[in-house]
Amino acid sequence: MDYRYDTQLLIEGQGLSEEAITAYFTENFQGDCLLAVGDPSLIKIHFHTNEPWKVLEYCASLGEIYDIVVEDMERQARGLQG
Repeated sequence: MDYRYDTQLLIEGQGLSEEAITAYFTENFQGDCLLAVGDPSLIKIHFHTNEPWKVLEYCASLGEIYDIVVEDMERQARGLQG
């Protein structure tokens, strides 16, 4: 597995753009399985990465973030929780 952390969250804000967020992720983060969907006031993010803290920092700069889930897929693959 290339990317260890399954990172998911919601961003609530104003003037949010799926396209702009997707472009920023593509240019600035290493990862895969990107999903950035929603509308100008609420965007759902799903992304596999080795640096989830960078994703959280960027998303927090766009608005309020919540329902944050960062799961360690390597632990899950070994049958462990977390």
